[in-house]
Amino acid sequence: MRMRFHPKKTLTATAAVTLAVAGAAFTAPGVAHAAPAAAPGTQVTGTLANGTVWIAEYPAAWNGTLLLYSHGFGPLTAADAPDANTQAALLARGYALAGSSYDPNNSEWALDTAVSDQFGTLAAVESSVLPHRPAHVLAVGTSMGGLISALEAQNGRGEIDGALTTCGIVGGGVNLNEYQIDGEYAIAQLLGDPATQLVGFGDVPTALGTAGALTADAASAQQTAAGQARLALAMAFLNVTPWEPASATPAPDSDPAAQEAAEYDVLFGGGFNIMDFIELGRISIEQADGGQATWDTGTDFARVLRNSPYKHQVEALYRAAGLNLGADLATLTAHTSTSADPAALRSLYRTSVPTGRLEVPELDLHTIGDNLVPVQNENNYRHLVDRAGSGSLLRQAYTASFGHCNFSPAELVAGVQAVLHRVTAGHWDNVATTASLQQAATSLNLGAARFADYNPGELTGQVWSR
Repeated sequence: MRMRFHPKKTLTATAAVTLAVAGAAFTAPGVAHAAPAAAPGTQVTGTLANGTVWIAEYPAAWNGTLLLYSHGFGPLTAADAPDANTQAALLARGYALAGSSYDPNNSEWALDTAVSDQFGTLAAVESSVLPHRPAHVLAVGTSMGGLISALEAQNGRGEIDGALTTCGIVGGGVNLNEYQIDGEYAIAQLLGDPATQLVGFGDVPTALGTAGALTADAASAQQTAAGQARLALAMAFLNVTPWEPASATPAPDSDPAAQEAAEYDVLFGGGFNIMDFIELGRISIEQADGGQATWDTGTDFARVLRNSPYKHQVEALYRAAGLNLGADLATLTAHTSTSADPAALRSLYRTSVPTGRLEVPELDLHTIGDNLVPVQNENNYRHLVDRAGSGSLLRQAYTASFGHCNFSPAELVAGVQAVLHRVTAGHWDNVATTASLQQAATSLNLGAARFADYNPGELTGQVWSR
């Protein structure tokens, strides 16, 4: 077993870890090793000095590897796995699990402390739960947690040995804001009221009011060919997947109208209005960064569309509707008015944008039909990592399925196994290829295995400067 030393893992005297096991509670101050706080198979909970709650557990036949799990955007509740079935599958295969709530004083966009909260959790679990230091620690993250695990991978030497990001916002918080504002602005400017408030909501009713207005504008537009063409343009800026939720496959590239109809159903249909999610998420990001960090001023919308994977679809629908695409793009470029607060933007860059400079190997998994975090994030991230000189450490893989984080336990366990192979062997070999991941996932008998060769297009609206 490889012994690990963590020079950064020190807790002050006030950062004592309070543990609760089967109704009993005690305190394990600092990080000095003590007897395990619980028997194998018992879930342990604790609290860091800043109020972060963590949970951890390890099986009787522990294989020496700990998975440090980062949960996604939403309530600040501790989790050590993405779902109960995956949790059971990982424990059954010998993995120890740990994860935190993040600092409860955060907004739900918890990026300002999430990495330190996770590393603090790791220190607490190593010192007071496990029978000995792990041989290996792998960061695992879902959605926003996928961004957190990517940030851990670039700041993790001596803390973690590898990372698995799943459906991660690896394009970072600035790109998230930018492609969302571009698409919302296009709906308001071309199909609704240009004065619609898009940022700086301050409260939930105002945010939901904006979401409702944009949704109504889109519903009206969807009734005409001209409206559908302009909606396709807005949805191209939003990077909406052309995969109708009830379909087993995406809409064909050869049918622009079917693509637009599928995108409309993804964004506004299926009982889940993504526009509500976008606006409520913006409140949390603005709270986290002390102001609104979104802008559209200076955007050249013709240039943005030029690099979109949906450019030909938009052009075809504009031709069919008899509309002038160049005129609409010029209108969008001419009437931008939203500027970012400089301090808030600096905060978002500092906390929520990867550098791409990896310190440990990382595997990213993404569903092709992700309806919340577009798969094009992976294109952006790959270029960022390559530009930082860390390309040999990164591998990316895709599953042919619709939905955000719609992975089976088989696919997730296969991802963990691939990262662990890279850590122990010192090289990837072929474990992160589509064929190898598919074979590994299928052999687990834990559900669907849908790995597929895929190369995502460019993330529309991406901002490269940092």
